[in-house]
This record gives sequence, structure tokens and C-alpha cells, in this order.
Amino acid sequence: MMKKRWIVSAVAGAMSVTLLAGCGSFEGSDPAITVGDTEITADVANFYARQTQAGYETYMSAYLGEDMWKSEASEGESYEESVKSMIQDDLETMALLERHMSDYDVSISEAERQVIAKTVQKFDEDNALEDKELVSGDKEVVERVLTLMAIRQKMTEAIQAGADTEVSDEEAAQKAMSYVMFSYKKTDEDGESTDLSDEEKEEVKGKAEQLAAGAKSGEDFAALAEAAEVEVQTATFDADSKIPHAALVKAADALEEGGSTDVIDTDEGCYVAKVTSLLDRDATDAKKETIISERKSALYEETCDKWREDTEITVHKKVWKQIDFRDLSVTMKVKEDVPYADEMRTDDQADMDEGEKRQEGQIEQ
Repeated sequence: MMKKRWIVSAVAGAMSVTLLAGCGSFEGSDPAITVGDTEITADVANFYARQTQAGYETYMSAYLGEDMWKSEASEGESYEESVKSMIQDDLETMALLERHMSDYDVSISEAERQVIAKTVQKFDEDNALEDKELVSGDKEVVERVLTLMAIRQKMTEAIQAGADTEVSDEEAAQKAMSYVMFSYKKTDEDGESTDLSDEEKEEVKGKAEQLAAGAKSGEDFAALAEAAEVEVQTATFDADSKIPHAALVKAADALEEGGSTDVIDTDEGCYVAKVTSLLDRDATDAKKETIISERKSALYEETCDKWREDTEITVHKKVWKQIDFRDLSVTMKVKEDVPYADEMRTDDQADMDEGEKRQEGQIEQ
């Protein structure tokens, strides 16, 4: 499985910073969040928030408009509130992970610290002082954020290494089917789609029943489909699959290899399927990877949740409230580059995809 470079996306994108209104002021050293005896200071929280804000404003504003942060993300919650909640959770989690580094014998190596230092220096050189001040982009702050992000990546890998990676064929088994679908819609020469009449639907069902009868008698499924002028499609599935249709999957799942279904009538049309394999090797192996990934994610979440329950966490609301997205606009200008790529490739990262790129840039007023 590919590992993500822990520093690839850090300080990513050329940030264009615009002051829209008078920002609330805070002392950078004031605590924004306290996790046990670990403080996430206001400037660290602000810089991390501005990086996140830049990504959203760059890629989501076209869809959500100029007032995106006031837009409703979910019932009773604006996008600003939703994203800030996510950022708060990120910062709390990174602090928790840092506090438990010794549990997993995790540390930041000298080589990794040098990569961080080079990235900090590049960021500092590329950006104007007044813009860095707006996003709390002092060297020390940027270094702290990068370090926390590095710790998060390394701790995530360390925690997930404890997940069970043994998955049997039986647990992951994926079957395979060939199927056809007789649609209850027709498309005219102008590309307009309309429902078939009841009489036309009965005619379609008749064709499907004829194909199903032929398949059950052992006739070639592809030849039957060609004669009925429908396309044969393939799918892999297990008992929980919903595609191509839950009712079709249920019927196919009850069959042995080579068996075919009756006509499965649905709102959109009728289906007929033939089971071609009870264990599709490629799909089963892919399912194993999915199960392992889910186990790793679950272990990571469970571990962090337990630490969170056992740790006193305080959000200093007066400071946290002043980090808002309505007084300051931050966007990114993408420049694809991979600075310091060689230094970033430690021994345990040797299998990373060479195509991964970081977005790097500078702040522009």
C-alpha cells in the first residue's frame, strides 16, 4: 500500500491573502486549544486554519459562491462552522498523537527535521512579511505545524501497523455475474428519454422472459443477449452489494456457478443474470485490501477516541472565535513541483508513487 509523504501537502499552494474587514486581534502565544498539558497556541491554530481555508476557497468557491462560508453545510450549520469544527478536531488529534509518541517509539528524525527546516525557509523566502503576519506564518509557527503534521503521519502508520491484516478468501469472497438489463425507458432521436407505455413494458418483459428461459436451458448467454439486442454487462458482488440492483444481487447470490436468475422486475427495467464465478480472484483480493484498510482506520479512530476520553481538552472560545473565515480571504495558486523530493524519501517511504506531487507557492497580496 502506498504511503503518503507526510510533508508533501504541507504549506501547499501560493496563497493570495485579502483583508476583507477588521480582524479580531489575539496574542499569538495565547492558547486556542489545550490538550492535557499541551497547548495549541493561537498562531499555530490560525496558520493551520488558513491553510485549510485556502484549499476550500480555491476549489469550492466556484460552487458555493462568494458567501460560501455562510452557506449551509448541514441543517443549522454553516460551512465556516463545519470546517472550523473539523480543524479543531484535527488540532486536538495531532496534540493527542504527539503526547503518545513514546507509546509507539515514534520520533522525528534529524533528516526529517532538515526537510521541515528547508520547507520553512522556502515558505519564508517566498512570502511577503505583511501577508505572513495575517496568516501567522512566522518561521517558528510554520515549523510547529509541519512537525505536528509529520507526527500525525508517522503515528497513524504506527497505530495502524497493529491492525489484523489476515483476511480469508471466505471473508472477502466476491462472486461474478454477467447480466442484461431491459430498460423501461426509450430515447428518441433528439436524445430525450421517456417512459415506455404499459403495452411496451409487457413486450420488454416478454423478451426478458425468453432470454431467461434460454439461459436456464443452457443456451449461450451472450448469444441470447445479442438476439434480444441488449448488452451483456459484468459485475462482481457479495451478499451486501447494491449494484447493479439489490434485488438482482439477492437472486444471483442464491445461485451456484453457472446458474441464472428468473426475470428480476424493477422500477427502471428488468434484469436477467448468470453467475460466472463464486470466487473472482481479482475482486476478492481487492476486497481483502478494503477490509484491511477499514480495520486500520477503525483501529486508528478507536485509539484516538480512547485518548480523547482520557484527556482533558479545553477550547478557549474567545481566542478560537477570532479565527474566522469572513474577515480574511485566502486562496491558492497551484504550482506543481516536488522540492526536496530526494531528502523526503526515507527508507520506509521507498515504495511511494513517484507521481505524487506537492503544491508549492507563495503568498501574494
